[in-house]
Order: sequence, then structure tokens, then C-alpha cells
Amino acid sequence: MTAPASRRKGKSAAETGPEAHDLASRPKDFLTKGEVRALLAAAKDGRHGARDHLLLTMIFQHALRAIEACRLRVDQVDLEAARVWVERVKGGQSTHQPLTGDEVRMIRAYLRDRKFDTPWLFAGERGDQLSRHAVQYIVRQAATRAELSAHPHTLRHSCGYYLAERGTEFRTMQDYMGHKNPRHTAHYTRISGRKFVGLFK
Repeated sequence: MTAPASRRKGKSAAETGPEAHDLASRPKDFLTKGEVRALLAAAKDGRHGARDHLLLTMIFQHALRAIEACRLRVDQVDLEAARVWVERVKGGQSTHQPLTGDEVRMIRAYLRDRKFDTPWLFAGERGDQLSRHAVQYIVRQAATRAELSAHPHTLRHSCGYYLAERGTEFRTMQDYMGHKNPRHTAHYTRISGRKFVGLFK
């Protein structure tokens, strides 16, 4: 007899997902600050440069998963207050996050210039919700132009690494990344070289 799904042995999808693996035990899966700048610049050269540049910027600066970026709605963005409601998946912690001045200006210009009315912040040519595969394609194309290897989750990892390198307080970092389990946040503090600075002074 087949055991009920809840009693079957083996790890759940959440336990075997990208964040469950120790980043220190596998090849580098994040971009440096300079590489992120190069990737974002390359995104401007695509067919939908304004949208794609904003998309990659927000994935990086808000540590978004591809599906979280796809599901962002215009009504989750408050340009007057300069903040965005980030709704996490996988049981993550959803939060309001601040928007930078550059993000606010990019969002205003993008929404002003697009030719359709849709609830989705990031949409296709007909106003339909951008798919996860489309986001993956956009990142892959920008990475090719920048001569880098990257996918959407690379940008999420890069945000975590960037926060760790800045010396961001652990709990703040955990909340910003939306991690329910602090072990996931610890991956980034473990691979950051900041803690070793000054050891040989």
C-alpha cells in the first residue's frame, strides 16, 4: 500500500529548493556589484529596454523570485510613499520595502509610456501577466549581452550577498529577504568576506 503523501519519506520542495542548499558548498551563484551593474545596463538594450531594466533592478534590489516579480501588481506600488509591497511565496515573510529615487523615476516613466491598461506591473506586449519563463528569458538575454552567466535567482542571491557585504544586521537581512528560516539568511553571512577584513592588520 502506498503511504499517504504526508507520511512519505523524503524532503519537501521547500527543503530541496534553491535556498535549502548551502551556498558555500557549490560554485559561486551570485554576481558582484560590478557584474550586477553590467547586467542591468545590458537589460536596457533589449526590445523592451525600459521594462526589462526596471524588472532586473527590482528583482535585485528587492530579492525577488521570478514568480514574485511576475505577480507584482501596480496597486502594490505606492510612488508617493516610495514603497512597494513584496508578497513572498514559499511561506516567506511579506513586507513593505522602500523604493529608491531611481526606482520611482523608472516606474513612473515605464507606466506613463506603456500603451495598455493592466493590473500587472510587468506585462507582455498585450498587457498580459509576464510569465516566469519570460522573466528567465529576459535575464538570460541580458546576461548573454553582458557576457555573464545568470538567471533570476542569481539576482536574488546577489542581493543577499550585497546585504551581507554591507554588514546589514542579521534580523533586518532575514526580514528583507523574506526568510522564515534564519538558516537561509546565514548562507549569505557565511560566504561574505566582510567578517575577515582586518584579520592581518
